[in-house]
Amino acid sequence: MTNTDLTGREILLRAFRNEATPRAAWIAFVGVHGGKMIGVSAADYLQSSDLIVSGLIKAHERYRPDGLPVVFDLQMEAEVLGCQLRWAEQTPPSVATHPLAELSLAELPQFDVDKGRYPLVLEALRTVKGRLGESTALYGLITGPFTLCLHLLGTNVFLDMYQAPEKVRDIIGFCTDVCSQAADAYLANGADVVAVVDPMTSQISPEHFQEFVSDGANRVFEHVRSRGGLSSMFVCGDATRNLECMCQTACDNVSVDENVPLDLLKELACKHGKSFGGNLKLTAALLMGTPDDAKLDAIRCIELGGTNGFILAPGCDLPYGVPEENLEAVAQMVHDEYERNTAGISLRARAACSYEDIVLPAYGARDEVYVDVITLDSASCAPCLYMMNAAQDAADTLGEGIVVRERKITTREGVGFMTRLGVANLPTICIDGEPRFVSIIPDGETLAQALRAARHRKTVI
Repeated sequence: MTNTDLTGREILLRAFRNEATPRAAWIAFVGVHGGKMIGVSAADYLQSSDLIVSGLIKAHERYRPDGLPVVFDLQMEAEVLGCQLRWAEQTPPSVATHPLAELSLAELPQFDVDKGRYPLVLEALRTVKGRLGESTALYGLITGPFTLCLHLLGTNVFLDMYQAPEKVRDIIGFCTDVCSQAADAYLANGADVVAVVDPMTSQISPEHFQEFVSDGANRVFEHVRSRGGLSSMFVCGDATRNLECMCQTACDNVSVDENVPLDLLKELACKHGKSFGGNLKLTAALLMGTPDDAKLDAIRCIELGGTNGFILAPGCDLPYGVPEENLEAVAQMVHDEYERNTAGISLRARAACSYEDIVLPAYGARDEVYVDVITLDSASCAPCLYMMNAAQDAADTLGEGIVVRERKITTREGVGFMTRLGVANLPTICIDGEPRFVSIIPDGETLAQALRAARHRKTVI
């Protein structure tokens, strides 16, 4: 078989194994966006095997991807283990309760892929495998051990990492076993790739990554390899500080979002013999941009990534409302080299938007301290949710005079705030217009001290 005869699945798997490919491989991370494509809510979509299958088939027809995830839902393991979920119309559910805040590990429900939504998701995987499996690589996404630990324990995990490290290691060890069981289920039902999605690791230092994350992640990756599968370390958020640690794990592939420079990822992945994936701009280009914006961003990624071990992808679950024509534009850039070359010449001249029409609060002239939490969307992004909760908890503790606002970059206003406040990474807490906690969730007392100081400056002035 020549390169021109390769199926999309074969191209993606070659890229995943860090081999040369005739073009960039392309995976569309269609999660709840599949619901939008067939006209149903995210909540309905993620609770129906038939709807999931319909959404994936529709995405395959329109976006011509080389790979698709079955679902993109980082709450499935937590749900089985006793976390209550908060459902939404246009995002995956979020974790609303943390059972290990009150219970011991021994008191948690037993993890079992016959419970929760696993049976319907695995049924969808088998069906899609039968219909698309020869042409399209299928991903099973599991919640990484550290993020699952945080779902179970809550934000106390950050303090416990200092004060009770053995407790945290025990919980992560338990979560690692859960991940291996989930990986087995996906592989047994036809998945080609297991992606360990661990976004909360973007919130810790390299030292803590090596102390609490590396061993558990390696156990999962080695387990997947022993079962004949391929594995990815997938971290959204600003994972730059931990990028080398990620590349040093036993995974086959490292994938990131737009917060991480693609050229840096390529350099470190190549150094450690990994393939790499990312990093289409999820909101500015895909959600709120035009087809031309999507084309230009795809061209940027394809030119940087090259055709050896690179997989073009959004950096996370596609937002529900992404216009289909934007993703079709990405697909065109992947599959049509002539159009990609000619489009690049004409589109690069476009001037960037300054967002001068977005009105910022008069921070210095107000009595209140303004806290702007710049997020992807706290309803769907775990680090964003926990950072938003930290800001609101600190404000509630201090009482009057603190105003907390979430600025979601799924809206044009949110992108405007991000641009005008000079925020480079998500999530970020800005205090009176100044970025203060950049992609790091502060502990309650540290944030409270920063807010007290800002409020004191107001009274002195």
